[in-house]
Amino acid sequence: MTPIELLAPAKNPDYGKTAVLHGADAVYIGAARFGARAGAANATAGIENLVRFAHLYRAKVYVAINTILYDNEMEDALRLIRQLYEAGVDALIIQDMGLLQCDLPPVPLFASTQTHNISLEKIRFLEKTGFKRVILARELSLDEIRNIRRHTAIDLECFVHGALCVSYSGQCYMSHALTGRSGNRGVCAQPCRSAYRLLDANRHTLVDNAYLLSLKDLNLSGYLLQLMQAGVTSFKIEGRLKDLNYVKNVTAFYRKRLDELMEHDGDFTQASSGKTTFHFTPNLKKTFHRGYSAYFIEGRQKAASPETQKATGEQLGIVTQVHPEFFVITTQYAINKGDGLCWLHPQRGLEGVLVNNVQGNKVFPAKKVNVSEGMVIFRNNDSAFERQLAANSSDRRIAVSFELCEHRLGYRITVTDEDGNTAEYIAETDKIPAKDAENARAQIIKQLCKLGHTAFSMSAAALTLSSGYFIPAAVVNKMRREAIIRLETLRIDRYHASETKRTEQNVPFPKAPVDYRINVANRYAKAFYEKHGVTITENAFELQNEYSGKTLMISKHCIRYQYDACPHRQTVRKKWQKSLFLQDNRHIYRLEFDCKECVMKCILT
Repeated sequence: MTPIELLAPAKNPDYGKTAVLHGADAVYIGAARFGARAGAANATAGIENLVRFAHLYRAKVYVAINTILYDNEMEDALRLIRQLYEAGVDALIIQDMGLLQCDLPPVPLFASTQTHNISLEKIRFLEKTGFKRVILARELSLDEIRNIRRHTAIDLECFVHGALCVSYSGQCYMSHALTGRSGNRGVCAQPCRSAYRLLDANRHTLVDNAYLLSLKDLNLSGYLLQLMQAGVTSFKIEGRLKDLNYVKNVTAFYRKRLDELMEHDGDFTQASSGKTTFHFTPNLKKTFHRGYSAYFIEGRQKAASPETQKATGEQLGIVTQVHPEFFVITTQYAINKGDGLCWLHPQRGLEGVLVNNVQGNKVFPAKKVNVSEGMVIFRNNDSAFERQLAANSSDRRIAVSFELCEHRLGYRITVTDEDGNTAEYIAETDKIPAKDAENARAQIIKQLCKLGHTAFSMSAAALTLSSGYFIPAAVVNKMRREAIIRLETLRIDRYHASETKRTEQNVPFPKAPVDYRINVANRYAKAFYEKHGVTITENAFELQNEYSGKTLMISKHCIRYQYDACPHRQTVRKKWQKSLFLQDNRHIYRLEFDCKECVMKCILT
């Protein structure tokens, strides 16, 4: 059977532990430095603590060191990598190819999505240069993923949920050009979430004040089986900067969905140990999202959310009456005090309010609002659901069986877990004949079941006794407790993170631009590419001073397609000119449409 991994985000070690307890088979977390989310950095000691916790469940911990690196940072990066290896992490997620020129410990390497893993040729190159896994570009379709799987053996990981970058990952320089904050350095300012004007060649406004580069969030929950069958073995949830309830809800939803699929398809199995139960019903509509999109998994789709870049949540219903102190919503859902409601105002965009009180379908807002009949109301904060998540929301247990038998000193208890690990404990005590053998037996089993706040649950118990004995509850409890402690220690100590001896074949780098878009920021990266037949013509964008005329992003999202003006894939209704421009408060950007590759480029004028 093929192990299928659910990979969840960890802003910090506590978030990582929560993700594991909500069913994650692996978590990814940022190191103390050099992660693509600088706001989610973590000390190595905390990561080591998370590693021990995760490994108890046979879950893995991957650490992101996926920024491009400058020459004066390489020594620190290598020192950090060695510390993480010693902490027992299961893999490193990297972007900078300069690291492959260095003396790395034998920790598996994953090619970050920022290495622009969009083509079969690039993925085959990464496989031959020693990567254990590639994180696929979000823009790939099912057919493209199937083709990659047919021609490679490398592990394939893909995003299935969360925020989408409008540009190909690793190929966006807009934030750095505008603010000096580089996405490839972990500090993106997210200019794609800003409002723009769309202009024609004569600078006439076609679309005004719209979020033309802001995409909906990814949701591939309906495609998990197809992705499994296509060869993906790791399903990744975006969100290292999201809150804890997001991690709980989204991880739980995908855990339940994967378990359902595996139950009906014997070709796949869970990648870690333990069964997770939930004390709430996971619901993706109730967690932060900007509307959902399957993006390009089945080919070209409209994926933008030009009306707002903010979270809208679940659609509740329509306003049917408006009064000075309340408004009435026709809805099938219960609305509660403390809920956050929002709506799209025709002139002012997304607005919202907290609910102060509810009487049936009458909503009394916490402040005066400007809603009108016919408006669609959304709920972007469900207070009752949030309270459920804030409580004890999950329980993950590893199945164990007990065998209790006689020993010359008293009794021996043996505990065996679902992975075949075994521990035992011998209790020195007198053997006391039971007055009621059946009742005594039942009481022993009752005590063995009391696994409390441990990571285990009892699946079976066997009592191999020559006669009916009364064993005091205190003795049984101590036997159970000591055996479980030994088993827990054994599970952690026996777990050894995979090591890999990286071998790099002398293969040419696939044909691609070799200018700043290859992201060479240090001499080691330059040497790596030269070794593979590349003549670097420019340093990384972040090392340059002049940005005019440069392509700031390349996107599969196409504004012409979004507004029904594609001359090739749509029955054109809008007769827009070929030359289009974006404008913000400071700059104008020329949009270039490469219809052969079906991509849009944004170029600083």
